[in-house]
Amino acid sequence: MAENEGTDDQAAADEWAAALEAEEKAKAEGGDAAPVAAADAGGDAPQRILNQDEIDTLLGFDTKKDAGGDKDDGIFAIMDKSMTAYEKLPMLEVVFDRMVRQLATSLRNFTSENVDVVLDSMVSLRFEDYLNSIPLPALLVVFRAVEWENFGLVTVDSSQIYSMVDILLGGRKAHRAMRVEGRPYTTIEQDIVKRMIDIVLAEMSSAFEPLSPATFLFDRLESNPRFVTITRPGNPVLLVRFRVDMIEDRGGIIEVLLPHATLEPIHDLLLQMFMGENFGQDTVWEKHLGKELRATNVEVEAIFDQKTVTLGDIMSLKVGSTLLLDCKQEDPITLRCGGIPVTTGSLGRVEDKIAISVHEEIKRKIREITL
Repeated sequence: MAENEGTDDQAAADEWAAALEAEEKAKAEGGDAAPVAAADAGGDAPQRILNQDEIDTLLGFDTKKDAGGDKDDGIFAIMDKSMTAYEKLPMLEVVFDRMVRQLATSLRNFTSENVDVVLDSMVSLRFEDYLNSIPLPALLVVFRAVEWENFGLVTVDSSQIYSMVDILLGGRKAHRAMRVEGRPYTTIEQDIVKRMIDIVLAEMSSAFEPLSPATFLFDRLESNPRFVTITRPGNPVLLVRFRVDMIEDRGGIIEVLLPHATLEPIHDLLLQMFMGENFGQDTVWEKHLGKELRATNVEVEAIFDQKTVTLGDIMSLKVGSTLLLDCKQEDPITLRCGGIPVTTGSLGRVEDKIAISVHEEIKRKIREITL
């Protein structure tokens, strides 16, 4: 009895050791290859199971590509397919480059110090992702685009707020402005930020002016990102990031956020490659078309008189019937083209042909559409 138990234990141990050895050998030979499931009792072909690396690649979590930057594969490519990159709106580069130059001059006049403004980045992302990435504490300003009937957002970080407060209120220049933790922004600090944002909005309005009239007005000031919802969380937005550098290593970041829905009224203008570009216009073809139109034959009607009669009178007309017109030879005659009166004249004769002498200039009337 004892010998049988010892024999069974030894056999189980040998079988377990053989299984471990086979598994290690398979790993050594196949590397990261995916294991193959055994065929089932029905005799079907073996099914291949994805390993972790292949699953990561399918979902867009490829670690090899993550080190390089953008994720443009798998599920990320599907999610970002609806995003409109700002590169497809080339005129935005021109507008915000113009805004940078004007804003630097305005902030120099506002602070009486040397201020440099740099366009740091322009990216498209989802509104919810931006709200989750805002570094707090910060002040968020909601502004209204009057002509476009929509809203935008300007975010000022704490470094820029305290740098501006130090410069305007005579703070010491030897140390960089620091955020005082645990203290909310005072009324004075909020008023200073509002004045600075008014300058930013005015310069942005001026930057858009050559492209399309735009007026950006201050709407409200918030410190909590939850209270600045100006579009749906999943909607795409354009984020423009400005870096403001001032004396003694002071400065900070100003971010302007414009939902793509806000830019929709001028979307066609933003597609231009340069300011004032006209799509589809061909000057040579326009001249040729105008020349050919002037040489086109049109039919002109001379109306001596118009008379209203009943349908019964029309039905009673016979061969030889006479219609009396209430006009004389010297009465003016109306000339019509395409059913539209263009001028008047008087009846005459040239040799054996009836002629009309034009009295007035050709009337170029524009049809008025009554709604």
